[in-house]
Amino acid sequence: MSYQVLARKWRPSNFSQVAGQAHVLKSLINALDNGRLHHAYLFTGTRGVGKTTLARILAKCLNCEVCVSSTPCGECGSCREISEGRFIDLIEVDAASRTKVEDTRDLLDNVQYTPSRGRFKVYLIDEVHMLSTHSFNALLKTLEEPPPHVKFLFATTDPQKLPITVLSRCLQFNLKNLSPQQITEYLLKVLQQEKIEFTEDAIWQIAAAANGSMRDALTLVDQAISYCQGNIATAGVVEMLGIPEQQKIYALLTSMSTGKVKDVFALILELAEHTPDYLHTLDGLLSALHRVALMQVVPDAIDNSLGDKVQLQSLSLTLTPEDVQLFYQMGIKGRDDLRLAADARSAFEMLLLRMMVFSPNYVVLDQRAQTGASAAVVAEVEKKKTRPALETATSKPVQPKASSSGLANNDVALTPAVGIPKTANHASNPPPLSALTHQVWLELFKTMNIGGITGNVLANSELVSVAGSTVSLVLDQTQSAVFSTELVPKLEQALSAFFKSEISVQISCGAVSAETPAMRSQRLQQERHIEMVNEFESDENVQELVKRFAGIIAKDSIAPVHERGSE
Repeated sequence: MSYQVLARKWRPSNFSQVAGQAHVLKSLINALDNGRLHHAYLFTGTRGVGKTTLARILAKCLNCEVCVSSTPCGECGSCREISEGRFIDLIEVDAASRTKVEDTRDLLDNVQYTPSRGRFKVYLIDEVHMLSTHSFNALLKTLEEPPPHVKFLFATTDPQKLPITVLSRCLQFNLKNLSPQQITEYLLKVLQQEKIEFTEDAIWQIAAAANGSMRDALTLVDQAISYCQGNIATAGVVEMLGIPEQQKIYALLTSMSTGKVKDVFALILELAEHTPDYLHTLDGLLSALHRVALMQVVPDAIDNSLGDKVQLQSLSLTLTPEDVQLFYQMGIKGRDDLRLAADARSAFEMLLLRMMVFSPNYVVLDQRAQTGASAAVVAEVEKKKTRPALETATSKPVQPKASSSGLANNDVALTPAVGIPKTANHASNPPPLSALTHQVWLELFKTMNIGGITGNVLANSELVSVAGSTVSLVLDQTQSAVFSTELVPKLEQALSAFFKSEISVQISCGAVSAETPAMRSQRLQQERHIEMVNEFESDENVQELVKRFAGIIAKDSIAPVHERGSE
């Protein structure tokens, strides 16, 4: 006997075997059991979600020799013939190949005749939207008042192309795309029955690649069985689909979050060895960013179905919410670049560089400090390139050092810059912990040089009290989405390193009663902006220009020139 593909072999033969589509099954089952049968049904949805399958099961329910019910016997002659595709009273028509009005008229000429064997004569028209306008017009009258022994079952992937006059004569059921969870559960049952060895991660990869289509998933399983020689493994599926392993995607995001450009390009080189589809790779990156964003804001919405919850928790602490949103948005825009670029890999590399360079939480230090140029020249260049700190109006900026461990490897070092500005070095002589008050906390924070999500949490926290070696903080409730209890050890480690003594941290989320370092920085920035606006408006040259050209000053566009003059 010839081999039968899984998509045909495992096509459901009754409603209980259908995966998903509970909203459609409930309506059909109740209608059949209560005898409330419509004369025309329209099944819509994307490919491979069960439109034709449901139509055939419905035809079987209508013509089962036992009775009309939602549970056909499957043993009678009518049920077997419908399953085998040879039931004389089930007329299946492919509208894509029979679009002419003459074909439709030939079809309708036989409507008046009673069924040869079954209870109903069922017309199943697939891809009905492909019929011509004249064909639809010829069908309208019969569709509105068909003979009692006739049922019409329509299936289409594009219901918008159907005339409204046809839609109004049908009961329409919109089939949803299946979730990866539903597809995975079904595939696991199939593979267990087929006695095929597999890894669950590989099946998840196939389910995700199917894009909601069960038929596509089963086809991919057939391909994976051949490709992996009967043992479906993650590595084989990843290579077959041309997608990167999930672990490599998370490693890529981790390297991007820590500014390790060399590691990012090393990972891209590893990906290139497998000649991946870079558009699929980008889609995997976007999917991971989406899950990280959910982990940061709605942790309960994340399950461990992909086995990646530990990586997600780590990335949600390493990446700031701003970075996640920026990376995601730039990735969406970058999909067009990949399609247009002559070299997809180059476009992918440039996209990742843009994500890192344009991140609001990083500044780029030029690697020319290692080329022999004097430290003074490098510092002067950096003064003009580095974005200004929020408090440049109140404190003199410290020029960056000409060398660092990251630059020693001739790489581009990305230095974290949290929402509150930092000086280049830790305070050499921090005050004793017992002297820490609210005002001291505000002044001291800018010297702590604590970056990443840890610095962001501290910047938005109010110092409540200090008791012995315990520091009590209240995190502004507007920032509660980025906080988790797993951050507490990092906070303790950062503060202990600064004060050079063991410190324990007690932190809670709520309304702050006093100014936080972030609030103070924002206030100082606003005050500086007001001063600049007043200074600009009082300038004689500006006043003359406004007067002569009837100009309007765009106050929001006024900003300090980066490291101006001798400042």
